[in-house]
Amino acid sequence: MTMFRQMDPNHHSEDELTSQMDLETALKECSTALELFLNNRFADALALLKPWKNQSMYHAMGYSSILVMQAGMTFDPKDMNAAMTSLRESLQTCQRFRKKTGIAETLANLWYRQPVEELTEEEMHAELCYAEVLLQKAALTFLDESIIGFIKGGMRIRNSYQIFKDCQAKANVTKEVEKLKSTHIHFRGGVNMGIGSFNLMLSLLPSRVLRLMEFLGFSGDRELGLSELREGASNNSLRSILSTLTLLMFHLYITVILGTGEGNLTEAEALLEPYTEKFPNGALILFYTARIALLKGNFTFAQEKFLACIAAQEEWRQIHHLCYWELMWAYSFEQNWREAYRYADMLCKESKWSQAIYVFQKAAILSMLPEKEVTQLGENVVELFRQVDGLRLRIAGKSIPTEKFAARKAQRYFSSNPVKLIVPALEMMYVWNGFTVVGKRPEMTESILTTLEKAEEQLKDDPNPSEYHLDDQCVVQLLKGLCLRHLGRLVQAELCFNHVISSENDIKQENYLVPFTMYELGLLHKQKGDIDKAIAVIENAKMNYKDYNMESRLHFRIHAALNTMGSFSAKPPPSRTPA
Repeated sequence: MTMFRQMDPNHHSEDELTSQMDLETALKECSTALELFLNNRFADALALLKPWKNQSMYHAMGYSSILVMQAGMTFDPKDMNAAMTSLRESLQTCQRFRKKTGIAETLANLWYRQPVEELTEEEMHAELCYAEVLLQKAALTFLDESIIGFIKGGMRIRNSYQIFKDCQAKANVTKEVEKLKSTHIHFRGGVNMGIGSFNLMLSLLPSRVLRLMEFLGFSGDRELGLSELREGASNNSLRSILSTLTLLMFHLYITVILGTGEGNLTEAEALLEPYTEKFPNGALILFYTARIALLKGNFTFAQEKFLACIAAQEEWRQIHHLCYWELMWAYSFEQNWREAYRYADMLCKESKWSQAIYVFQKAAILSMLPEKEVTQLGENVVELFRQVDGLRLRIAGKSIPTEKFAARKAQRYFSSNPVKLIVPALEMMYVWNGFTVVGKRPEMTESILTTLEKAEEQLKDDPNPSEYHLDDQCVVQLLKGLCLRHLGRLVQAELCFNHVISSENDIKQENYLVPFTMYELGLLHKQKGDIDKAIAVIENAKMNYKDYNMESRLHFRIHAALNTMGSFSAKPPPSRTPA
């Protein structure tokens, strides 16, 4: 098969299947499959790739990538097994095209790895595809829920990273005549994506973990990671969309949940623009368009786009679930609890991702409604909270921190005389860093502040304070402080934060409150322009507190905050290895 044609994705003649698939044609076919995928034709994309997945490394990688994405969204064991089988087959297909090495050379590479000098063009691409499939297999292995799975995943990640580094070295010494080949841009784009993703993701790690990773041969240089991904996103290669999606994930999710919430929305819009023009009805494109609007505070437009994303396709229901999650928050930011409940309820009924979080979220949202409305909806808040603990997942034998947090909060409802949580939906909004989003809308921030002031009065007037009374007061003061800080009322905000910190010795259960409040107080000092004080307070939270709920999440946020302030302690030592 030497000619590339637009074709029925299900049609391949017997002659085509018995002939050799050359590299250039494989890349073109995979580009067609990618366009089908971005146009919501997921089954057609798989059908186009399937006949060649045992003969072509690119068809193999593309096919397994779609199955991995599906498995990651459904968490269904059947989908997980199908993806894992496909990854094993893809590794075998890629392996057939890799350079054959003798035993002595293999042992030497294990001991002291160095880039292979002479590789054919096909062998170079085989290395790249092998590294990508290996990385995907590592990601799925982490969900194996065993320590052995965790170790295997770690080893595969290291192997994948080393191959990407070898490919980078090869790309840097490629002769000019080879760079003119139409396939070289796809190789270079793969290197950009691999090296960029590794550096960017590792740069998020707290410095003590990053030092260990660098000792093991990894590199976590954020600026290098961003520049590699930007180059990859702009070079019109098969993997440009992967570099783009990685950057979008970084700006629109990772910096919000694990950072200070200051994603680069201008860059995100610019990255998405060419795809919006080409795939205006593509579910992925509509989803990210809506997410950008949400983070800008344009909640009504975001809701419209999430609904358009749901309407765009029925084939992958899991994309609907992502939209339900976002819509639940969009309505929560507006304190439209009835609509927020509707989407939380749909998640409970349809999605397998984290039933513990969904049920907690549903109960938390119902807690914000008058009891009469809850009864009309036919719901029982106490029973919902009691379900949470039994729904928790374990990965590599460990609890998921957010689920653990939710389960601990829900424990109150197990007693025969349950003590209500005070503003659970707003507290969970903080866990997901939602106050940085709603803070873009002063009138909605004021509205949440009013809700918190009512809760404050309710606690003050309580004739029979429970054992959780002070903890509840501190939760309200932390959230009040956040609202006031976003509204620029810094003196009042500081009073709220100091109230929590001064109550440290009397807090019974919510051990996360003081370190998280110190972090928020540090950001307040930064807002006032007192960088030295900001660093000192945040360092105190980092160094002097441990074994509290969601500790790792706060350490990620601290690392991000100190980086923005140029704190020396946040900067890792110079990389021991070139990225």
